[in-house]
Amino acid sequence: MPEPRANPLFMGHEAAVASLHHAATSGRLHHGWLLTGPPGIGKATLAFRFARWLLAGGETADLSIPESASLFRRVAAATHPDLFTAERRINEKTERLQGEIVIATIREANKFMRLTPAEGGWRVIIVDGAEDMNPNTANALLKMLEEPPPRAILLLTTAAPGRLLPTIRSRCRVLPMAALPLPDMQRLLGEYVPELGQGARNRLAELAEGSIGNALALAAEDGIALAALVDEALDAPVKPARAQAIADTVARMVEGADKFETFFALLRARLAARTRQAARLGSGEGGANLAASVALWQEFGRMEREVLLLNLDKRAAIVVALSQLHRS
Repeated sequence: MPEPRANPLFMGHEAAVASLHHAATSGRLHHGWLLTGPPGIGKATLAFRFARWLLAGGETADLSIPESASLFRRVAAATHPDLFTAERRINEKTERLQGEIVIATIREANKFMRLTPAEGGWRVIIVDGAEDMNPNTANALLKMLEEPPPRAILLLTTAAPGRLLPTIRSRCRVLPMAALPLPDMQRLLGEYVPELGQGARNRLAELAEGSIGNALALAAEDGIALAALVDEALDAPVKPARAQAIADTVARMVEGADKFETFFALLRARLAARTRQAARLGSGEGGANLAASVALWQEFGRMEREVLLLNLDKRAAIVVALSQLHRS
């Protein structure tokens, strides 16, 4: 899938598109927007889509402009003079992705916002992953939201709005975006991974729970095979030898990428889904043992973080996690 800034394909979220279109065409476009929703559902793709539409003069109801247009290509190449993106960047010294959006990036954005639009229209700032701002960075952004210049707009995307300063949330118009429905997921997967069979695409859509980003990540990381191992462990207790075999299988699936995080993400997601289903049905597992299931979900998250932070044995962590399932 192309990066959000270069992605012409967008499906679903009709209410969000209509809200942005109405606000812009009615002459009451708020200067700050907060696009919220689960990871991988298209928040950044919509932010760039709306930015292109604004910069192009805004004519279509679906916020699209032709992929062949010069403006589209310039936004895709990050060369449009009236669009600035604030996000985690590669640290030039360590050559690694920064752990947060640093204050220097927001200071650059502030200088950008004060400039006269180079092409006579809008100046647009996209803050992608706004929850990644530290307190100093967030306060710097808040000043921009408090004193915006004319014809300047900030589009913030976040999967965790609760991590933002309440004052930032209160100065933005919140645009909630939900997980994509199954038909949209199936159509998008048909566009992005047409080489997969319909059954595989349906399975990916189910596993990803409405996140096209997650679905494509799973497609690239043997997600269907990993999910089968997870379901095997959730269906019945696995013996120590089988647990070790599962851990070894996960390790052998590594081909330039680490499947440990994908396995644990699936384990927690599938455990949560089964617990929710049991709770809705009012069964014993979803009632009396609900707290235990939630505690186990939290424990798996803690275990994953410690393994990654301390560079612990990943095979051993998988074996320990599987041994904790089905304990009475």
